[in-house]
Amino acid sequence: MSVADAYNAEMTDRGGPAQPMLEVRSLTKHFKVGGTFRNKAGVVRAVDDVSFNVAKGEVLGIVGESGCGKSTTARLMIDLITPDKGEILLDGEAVGGKLTLRELRRQVQMVFQDSYASLNPRLTIEDSISFAPRIHGLPAEQARARAHDLLRRVGLEPKYFAGRYPHELSGGQRQRINIARALALQPRLVLLDEAVSALDKSVEAQVLNLLIELKEALGLTYIFISHDLNVVRFISDRIMVMYLGEVVESGPAETLFKDARHPYTRALLAAMPSLDPANRTKEAPITGDPPNPIDPPSGCRFHTRCPFAEAVCSSTKPPLAETGNEMHFTACHMVNPASGHTKAKPPTPGV
Repeated sequence: MSVADAYNAEMTDRGGPAQPMLEVRSLTKHFKVGGTFRNKAGVVRAVDDVSFNVAKGEVLGIVGESGCGKSTTARLMIDLITPDKGEILLDGEAVGGKLTLRELRRQVQMVFQDSYASLNPRLTIEDSISFAPRIHGLPAEQARARAHDLLRRVGLEPKYFAGRYPHELSGGQRQRINIARALALQPRLVLLDEAVSALDKSVEAQVLNLLIELKEALGLTYIFISHDLNVVRFISDRIMVMYLGEVVESGPAETLFKDARHPYTRALLAAMPSLDPANRTKEAPITGDPPNPIDPPSGCRFHTRCPFAEAVCSSTKPPLAETGNEMHFTACHMVNPASGHTKAKPPTPGV
């Protein structure tokens, strides 16, 4: 049985097509940090009351500066880190409740940024891919056959690559191996944490096209985490923007690029490199460093760097509210006419 046939046999539309595959509700993770004689002990608010859904077959892109909580959110979803608060539901079943860790690992897999550190240097490529299926009860011969089938699917001929070790491969080849290994348990949701950021541009494009082909062939759902907005726009159906542990904007990819409402999102878009000399950035779209996550600002956490900040921004936290566009939400007082911000106006459909 091929990998595609196995996926078709295993896949069931649990909960019906209208139910989100993944629901994240008020997810929170704070890391304790010890104090010194100069600094008192505190907590790093890595992820602070984050909520979102992922539909079946969707690609959700998560973007933001380093330290905004993207990777921690992904690790919480796959239970590599235990959340302090919040709930994660897969097909309506709570992770850690009815849904066991073993079943979660079978349905949700992750591809990390460092392709070499993700692989055991003592295992051959064939053994790395077949290891998880064997642990989950698949006979050795079937696990080996699945490994070879997946190698072909990611563009690597088994007779040349199955017996090699990670150090014998290039970075792009290793990342293809990591993708194959993530698919070995036939998951429904794959988390891709900066999965192409360490590759050069030509290899990056090949891997992105491979991911799209695998998604269509196997009916996968992706959460794609990256700092590269061009890559996120290429692969994502919907984008979520994080800043200092919170979601500040989310919406369909093209809507976000054409009609971003949050000043932080606009700054990220303005900082994108362009090949057009006439579109050269002349002024820094955003100034200053992100505030200390141990003691984040009150109200809107972006107000210390926002050119439109007013008194209400430092005193009141803005809710994630509709902008007037379908499924487009922004946490900014300027989209709420009742906020008291001088630039606030009623939500109107964008361009």
